[in-house]
Order: sequence, then structure tokens, then C-alpha cells
Amino acid sequence: MRIPTAVQHWIVPIVVVAAWEGFGRAGMMPRYLPAPTLIVGALYEVAADGELARALATSLYRVALGFVLGTGAGTLVGLGAGTVPGIRHFFDPLVSFLYAVPKIAFLPVFLLLFGLGHESKIALIAFSCFFPVFIASRHAVLAVDKHLIWTAHNMGAARAATFFRVIVPAAAPQLFAGARIGLAHAFILLFAAELMGARGGIGPLISEGEDAGRFDLMFAGIVTFAVLGFLGDRILMAIRGLVLRGQMIGTLEQAVR
Repeated sequence: MRIPTAVQHWIVPIVVVAAWEGFGRAGMMPRYLPAPTLIVGALYEVAADGELARALATSLYRVALGFVLGTGAGTLVGLGAGTVPGIRHFFDPLVSFLYAVPKIAFLPVFLLLFGLGHESKIALIAFSCFFPVFIASRHAVLAVDKHLIWTAHNMGAARAATFFRVIVPAAAPQLFAGARIGLAHAFILLFAAELMGARGGIGPLISEGEDAGRFDLMFAGIVTFAVLGFLGDRILMAIRGLVLRGQMIGTLEQAVR
């Protein structure tokens, strides 16, 4: 029998979780790896008293705002760098110099500038998202087929019309690829920033579990982070599908012709 693809995707995770549960219940797992049912119980515990909802609201606010600000700035500057040589020559050395530096190293700077509140976390997340989105946007514009641009100019299209109706649509798939990488960076930096001097959020929930020896609570926070990252990625891909739907249909129609 042929197993459906949707089922195949879940076979390995289900087997791993079942084995983890079985070995955990049998006492064959280390203490710091509690059984999945204990992790679910810890999730229910913090959800019942409202602590999980408060932590989720805090973390979602930080990651959403930081992602929007960093992605927006990276896209705008990257599009400008791909279009205007002067902008490209200014930002390329700066981005090349800072990109390899772990962004969490800038957390003390942002803490001094903005304090322990939301602002420092949001600024750090936005700063981290900027770089991959800038690079993807810059390369997306430079990779646009020059024949498309020349054709638009020969047909009398103004520079603004060529930019918005030719360059941006052609670069859109790579723009979303950069945004997807930026989203992953956003959650990584959120996790790191909340573990270091944060008030509220999922990070302190994980720290509290570790400090108290409640490894089920610690893993409950980690699972929450994983679910948030997965849902954020799925939402972004759904938006990508809607935005690029007309472009993909047009490509298929041209291929059929």
C-alpha cells in the first residue's frame, strides 16, 4: 500500500514522541528529558493560571514588531541598494562588516540605550532581521532580467513605473525568501534576548523552570517557542502564496502557450 504524503510527514515525529514517552515512563531517560505527557501537563498548568497567555502576549508583541520594522527597513534599503549604485556602495561595506557578528553581542548596547523593557528587545530583533532581508532584496533586484527593464523603457515606461511594475514583481520571490530567513532570525534573537535581562515573555518562563529544576516547565517553554516559529513561518508562506498567486498563474499560462 502506498502511504499518503501527508501521513509520511508525521510518521517519524510520532514514532520519536512515542518512543520518548515509553522510555521516559520506564525511567530510562535522563531527568532533564521529561516524558512528553509531563511537558503537556506543565503547559496546561501555566495556561490554567494565565501565565502562558501573558508570556505569549509579551513575546509575540516583541517578535512581531521587531520583525516588521527590521524586514521593512531591510526591504526598502535593499531595493534601493539594488537600484541606486550610491546606496549600494554605502551599505555594502557596512553590511559585510557587521553581518558576521552575532547580533546577540549587541544586546548590552541596546540595553544601555533602551533599558530592560520591550524597546531593547524589539530593537535587537529588528537589527538582526535587517541584514538577511537587505542582502536578499539587494540581490533580488540585481538578478532581475535586464531584458525586462529594457523592454519597459523602450515602451516608454517611466522609472517609477518600471520599478513598481517590473522590478518589484520580478524580485518578489526572493524578497519573501529573505523575509523567511529574517523571521527565523527574529525568533532566535527573541529567545536569546529574553533569557538575558527580560521582564516577561517565554524566555523567563524557561529560565524559571531551569532554576527550579522543573524541566517539564522548561521544555514547555521551548515547545511554545517551536510552535510560535512554525505558525509564523506558515502564515508568512500563506501570504507569499496569495501575493505571488497571480504571478505564478501568469507564468503557467505563458508556458502553456
